Amino acid sequence: MTELYYFDNSATTLKKPAAVAEAVYHAIADAQLGNPARGSHTASLNALRLTERLRQKTAALFGVPDAANVAFTANATASLNLVLKGLLKPTDHIITTVTEHNAVLRPLYQLEEQGTALSFVGVDEFGTLLYSDFERLLRPDTRAVVVNHASNVTGNVADLERIGSFCREHDLLFIVDASQSAGVLDIDMVKLHIDVLCFTGHKGLYGPQGTGGICLGDRPLEFVRVFTGGSGFHSFDKQYPTEMPTLFEAGTQNVHGLAGLSAGLDYISQKGLAAITSYLQELTFRFHDQIKNIPGITLYGSFAENMERAPVVSLNLEGWSSGDLSDALFMDYSIAVRPGAHCAPLIHQAFGTEKNGMVRFSFSSFNTVEEIDYAAKALRSLAEEG
Repeated sequence: MTELYYFDNSATTLKKPAAVAEAVYHAIADAQLGNPARGSHTASLNALRLTERLRQKTAALFGVPDAANVAFTANATASLNLVLKGLLKPTDHIITTVTEHNAVLRPLYQLEEQGTALSFVGVDEFGTLLYSDFERLLRPDTRAVVVNHASNVTGNVADLERIGSFCREHDLLFIVDASQSAGVLDIDMVKLHIDVLCFTGHKGLYGPQGTGGICLGDRPLEFVRVFTGGSGFHSFDKQYPTEMPTLFEAGTQNVHGLAGLSAGLDYISQKGLAAITSYLQELTFRFHDQIKNIPGITLYGSFAENMERAPVVSLNLEGWSSGDLSDALFMDYSIAVRPGAHCAPLIHQAFGTEKNGMVRFSFSSFNTVEEIDYAAKALRSLAEEG
């Protein structure tokens, strides 16, 4: 079997720690995990303990002030829908950015149809946010700022400390999409003044697909119930409970997946988040530095020296569509990348790449220096072939 050089980790990390697979296997095979909070027998209590331990690990990773403020969902898209539709009102004005993924944009567009007003912070030629836009777009009815921590297209990282301070100064809610940064970059919700953090488990946290969550910060928030059903308690009440974490956990939790996510967080703890961040920066800049002078290459994003960024490098090669270049990389070199629009239409409009898209390389801690060098050589060969 031909070795696959996998550089599509912004979509999902393909290689996981062995302990993640083992945790999922044992969660099923050992037949010891029941439905959490649905009984007082051993199997139910085992599942409850597993989810509560994972809340504590998640709270520690993201600086959540109270582990009870961590709720688990199916993914970041589910989290964002629950938060945006449960928190924002038709009378609100929302500031967001052109770097957002459709997981943010489409729920906001649905809210816009109901009367919610939207404004978009722009970017410069390198895709860096125009921070002066936040102040310029501020209105008396502005209620929240919604920002992704790291762009899934450029890898540029938003200055959350700066935006969070702006939000506190003007008493705005600060909602962050951490899909690309969870397990990759340091996040402290209290320090950064984040009110709501939405994350997925299957990318930088190395958990299984079908895992994610919502973390609430240190300010009390009132949500409209968006998704309701069984809660395991208050069964005779017509209205679903509003206490965290039950508020976002209607129905049976994906306990088997959460067992794998817990092992993924253990891997990050054992390796050290700072060490992972440093290694990913090394891989990203090594790749960038080898390809930046290839004739015909156009790179997107800011690669200023010592700048923190997500492990993403997006590019185009003159004479190639993003789809054709991606196909050639896979067919000729067994390199897996992501072409197209990456579910982030506004940033492509900003760069003028809405028709051709881009080819995105994205790395994980399981990629090696040798793989990076191989990919750079492949691009150079394709450029020379024309």
